[in-house]
Parts: sequence; structure tokens; C-alpha cells
Amino acid sequence: MTDDALDAVLTRVSERVTPDADERERLRAVAAELAARADAAIADLPVDADTVQVGSSARSTWLAGDRDIDLFVCFPAALDREELEQYGLDVGHAVLPDGHEEYAEHPYVKGEYEGFDVDLVPCYDVTSATDIRSAVDRTPFHDAFLQARFTPELSEAARLLKRFMKGVGVYGSDLRTEGFSGYLVELLILEHGGFVPLVEAAADWHPPVRFDPRDEGQPDGAGTDAVEAAQVPPSVADAAEFDDPLVVIDPTDPDRNVAAVLSPANLARFQHYCRELLSDPRESLFFPDPVAPIDAEGVREHLDRRGSHALALTFDTPDVVEDQLYPQLRRSLSGVTGELDRRGFDTLRATTFADGIGEEVSGRSVLFVEVGVAELPAVARHEGPPVHVGEHAKSFYDAYADDESAYGPFVEGDRYVVERPREHRTPEAFLRSDSLFDVALGAHVETALTGGYEVLVGDSVATLADEFGTDLRAYFEPRV
Repeated sequence: MTDDALDAVLTRVSERVTPDADERERLRAVAAELAARADAAIADLPVDADTVQVGSSARSTWLAGDRDIDLFVCFPAALDREELEQYGLDVGHAVLPDGHEEYAEHPYVKGEYEGFDVDLVPCYDVTSATDIRSAVDRTPFHDAFLQARFTPELSEAARLLKRFMKGVGVYGSDLRTEGFSGYLVELLILEHGGFVPLVEAAADWHPPVRFDPRDEGQPDGAGTDAVEAAQVPPSVADAAEFDDPLVVIDPTDPDRNVAAVLSPANLARFQHYCRELLSDPRESLFFPDPVAPIDAEGVREHLDRRGSHALALTFDTPDVVEDQLYPQLRRSLSGVTGELDRRGFDTLRATTFADGIGEEVSGRSVLFVEVGVAELPAVARHEGPPVHVGEHAKSFYDAYADDESAYGPFVEGDRYVVERPREHRTPEAFLRSDSLFDVALGAHVETALTGGYEVLVGDSVATLADEFGTDLRAYFEPRV
């Protein structure tokens, strides 16, 4: 790899991801219209409030073609939580009449305006990052911290990093993706001073890796109360200790790791592709070809080649937001695979996917498992205590001595052993039984399963391809 080759790739990518003057002006105009609509709605309330645009569109770090605007309505800190929520929703619905309510720490309104996806979020107008009353109160301070330090060159680097992370599949702090947030991207760029220095450093990271942006202090010439209030200096509070693989201390809240959502797998994936980019620079890492869904015949071909026993437990997707659903799906999958392993079915690999999330008409959710053992013997070995341990050994012997369904008790080595009837000989028998509900399941998933579910076995899982072809392609043809 030569520096020239990498520079050429980054130049071409930067041209593709940098918004042009027309796009910038359009976003500025729409954001101004939204703020004016919000101010008009605030005028009808019995309290004062201010609006502030936050996020990548406010910091000029958004990618060309992205059409997201985040507008925060900052209410007096003396307002109680119920009033904040109600007034925030009143303003949100006035600005976005066709919007819908979503929930973070408290409800907010999300909708579309002039072709832009808009989040209108209420927060408290606190004077310092040390005084936040809700998690979203940090966001205006995030903006103040970054805007005081970012240059056009750093903004360009942030756009490159976001596009790179999108290309390799690690961008997004939602609990489905478990990747890098936009704020984390910008803190990492600030920490390393550019895209290439970050990529070079990340390629050699040995987790755990820790950064504290507060160590850099205030930027030259900052000096404003807003900028100084936007961080909690090390002299005021020590950062908490974290055991995550990547730790980036939030300069506005040293008890928070900005990278807490990032999974170890996505950190490793990012490191892998940093090395790929350095060794073989190419635009396809930033703009990969779309993944074509696999069809049913393709699924059957993979199953035949793998010689495994596939199962899919399908049920109606619970009526919860994605950030609630995916942790519950993963918990349920872990509970199921753990019990399959305990029963001797030898899980090979497993995954989960869903559709119909947050939609009026529910789709399906799937727990997909491949096992190495399709059927076990009708009896299972059960070892008792050593014969010499007295009453404990006698109790075991007496429990099975007259059990005509069991083989034994007999002595093997110095222990009593019996071979007793196995509860479930096949994994599908277990999944179709009430024993499924004895494993650790997500609360909403358990409720959905109680309402009914289907177990697909072997080649029948191929019928999922019509609905989940892209997910199944990713499963059967995995990449880093």
C-alpha cells in the first residue's frame, strides 16, 4: 500500500459524502422553518423555552444524502418531569402534525417535514453538564464541546469515518447494531486528529483501549461560558472505571462510557477493516455492493452442504421498539441455545432476526439455530454419588431401585449409575414442549410465545427465505 493510493481513495470518497452548497442551504432553510414552527408553538405554552439544533446536521458532519434534523426544545430546569413531557409532546405535534411518538428516557415526536426525518425532543435547559436531569440533557453540551473544537478538516474526517463504518457494518448505536454512534465517531476523530491517524492507531489497538477527551482541556480561544460548561474537567470529577473493550469518557459526564453499546465483535470487525483499508485501499470498503437475498433453494443447498440440523422458532414480533426487542431476542436465543447444549444437542451456530417492528401489522420474529445432533438415544446416562458416601448414596439407589423405566442402578467405577428415559430426544421436541418456558426468555418474547409459535425443522426453514432472505444470506455466507 502507498500513501498515494489511500489518499486517492479518500479523496474520491470525500467527494461523494460531502454535501454540496445546495444541500447545505436546503437543510439550513428547513431547520430554520422547523425552529420557527417550534417557537410559535412554544408561544402558546405557559412556560418559556428555547430551541436548538443538535447532532451531525448542526455540526456539519452529516453525509451527503442523509436527511436527518434533530431539534431540541430546552425547558426551564424547574419544570417537573410530567410537564416537560406534556409540553414537549405539544410542541412536537404542533411542528410535526403527522408525526408519531417514540420513547427514549421520555417521549418525543418523530416525523417527516419537507423530505427530512425530524426528531423533536424536549430536554431541560441546565446551565452546566454537571446539572443534567435526564440523559438527553447532555446532547446540547455534546454539541457545544465538539463545535468549539472541530475544524472543517476534522468534519471531513468524521464524514469519512462514518461512511467507512457504514460500509463495513459497524455504524449505529441502536441495540440491534451495537456499533459506533455519531458522537463516538467525532470524539475518536478529535482524539486522533484525523481519519488516517485513527485508522492506523485502531489497526494496532489491544483492547481494552481507553480515551478521556477531557485530558485535552479547553480549546484555544474558547473562553465562553457555554463551552466551559460543556465538560466536566478532570479536576472536578474523576472518570469512572469501565470494563468495556473500548472506553471513551463522555466529557460532559465522566460516569458514562460513550462506547458502552459497542459490542466486542463490532470493535474487532472495525479493527479488521482498518487493516484491510491500509493494506489494500478501495472504495468498496466504503460503498459495498448491496447484499442480494438468498432464495429457498440456496438455503437448502447450504443445509445439505453443512450436514447440520436446522431449526427456526417463529412467532409474532412483540409490539415494542427495536431497542427493546433485540436485547430480548438475544436473551431468548441465549437461553434456548444454552438449554439445547445442556441437553446434548450441540449448538453449532445461532442467530435471531425480525420484521414488522413498530408497524401496525405485526411481522415475524425468528430464533434460528443449527445443532450438530438431530436425535439422541432414548435413554440418558445419570451418574449418582460414590457408593461409599452412605446415606446420600443409599437415597440415590433407593430412588431408582424399583424404577422399571430405568436401566440400573449399577456400579461403574465407584459410583452408582442409571440410564433413565430421556425427556426430549430431538431438539424440536424440546422447542415444542412446555420446557421451552423454563429457559431465560425476554419478557415480551415470552408473552409472544405464549400466544403461539411455530417450529420449522430441517429443509422447512428454507421457507423463511421469502421474508428473511437477506438475513439468511448473511448467516449462511458470513463475513467479518
